[in-house]
Amino acid sequence: MRIPHWTPDLKAQPEELVNAILARRAGNLLNLDRALLWSEPLARGWNVYLKAVRSELPTSRKLRELGICTVALLTGAHYEYHHHAPDFLAAGGTQDELDALSRVMAQNPRQAKDEALGPVEQLVISYAAQMTLDVKVDDALFAALKSHFNTTEIVELTSAIATYNMVARFLVALGVTPEN
Repeated sequence: MRIPHWTPDLKAQPEELVNAILARRAGNLLNLDRALLWSEPLARGWNVYLKAVRSELPTSRKLRELGICTVALLTGAHYEYHHHAPDFLAAGGTQDELDALSRVMAQNPRQAKDEALGPVEQLVISYAAQMTLDVKVDDALFAALKSHFNTTEIVELTSAIATYNMVARFLVALGVTPEN
């Protein structure tokens, strides 16, 4: 990491904040947390917001994780992919789909096509790719999304992809690496 790992000795933070992060992380601080804890307001807001995006949205967890994995691969956020590929699998995704995602990244992620991916998965990858690489999403892709998802699902899928674009940029800029 390009900055020191946070410790309570280096910068004291409120115990309730650290405990809230530990509770969300099943008792362990991740390297991402060790970067965020240099700023109390940032760590506090991040913990609440990311908890909502990760665990409180009813839209398909598998598809949200697929969008997040797409963002991670496109931005070079190895830390993000390291943590979210297993979550994609736990949410019902398959290794064949992850392998297909890697192939799509090498070909044309904006127009994701691969036999191992269903049409909805291809849409999600294309959407995440256009959001990440172009920011603007073309009207035809958005219309296709609207034929598969209701408004709430589109908003929640969009928020997960946008949020993890933010996370990726934070991780890559600070050089946050996976835990040993």
